[in-house]
Amino acid sequence: MPKYTFTRAHRPALTKRHKIAVAGVATLGAAAVAFSAVPGNAETTTSEAAVSSAPVKYSSEELKGLQSDVSEQLAAKSLQGQAAEAKAKVEAKVKAAAAAKKKAAAAAAAAKKKAAAKKKAEKARKAKAASRAAHRAKLKAAVRKSYANNLDGWIKESLDIMKAKGIPGTYNGLYRNIIRESSGNPNAINNWDINAINGVPSIGLLQIIKPTFNAYHVPGTAWSQYDPVANITASANYAFHRYGSIDNVNSAY
Repeated sequence: MPKYTFTRAHRPALTKRHKIAVAGVATLGAAAVAFSAVPGNAETTTSEAAVSSAPVKYSSEELKGLQSDVSEQLAAKSLQGQAAEAKAKVEAKVKAAAAAKKKAAAAAAAAKKKAAAKKKAEKARKAKAASRAAHRAKLKAAVRKSYANNLDGWIKESLDIMKAKGIPGTYNGLYRNIIRESSGNPNAINNWDINAINGVPSIGLLQIIKPTFNAYHVPGTAWSQYDPVANITASANYAFHRYGSIDNVNSAY
């Protein structure tokens, strides 16, 4: 009979099932003791034939050892079950952690993909907006207003430039002063007044001298006193600063 070093203090508590098993073993032991009391010459019969049995004897010490053996085996199995249960819990936690990590990685990848798609869409939107702006500018240049190359066209073009630059004046005010000063001749020149004597003759539609033209020249127009539009806008700009508007000029200015 093998000896075990477990003591009662270190044995795990038995469950109800284990206690029932131990009780069963004890009952079998008691039956074995009772059977050993039967005389050697006793006979027992079955339905088929008589069977002789040799007496089986167990000492109380052997029964105690058998009970202890069974208890220790049951305790060992209980420990094995607990270890298997703990292992299963650990494996479940590991599996859950791996699933959570995989889910987080998938979410991060989806977010990254969504951000990239958004950035791409924004870039495409800006490119489309820039293309539309360029197209509008092209159309605007294509439909740029054209003016007739005559007094009417020169006055109208000058008025549009004056409006863009914030220079006051009307068609009637410009026309009236142009007719009085040059009769509508852009090449008109005054060679007899004091300005001519001083070497700076009045030139063009509104008879402006060179120093005044240079001082009140309007950007975007030609740098020539003989240019009709440049002459009108520079003269109107000068009248604006001195008289408030070309409309307020009714004589030589």
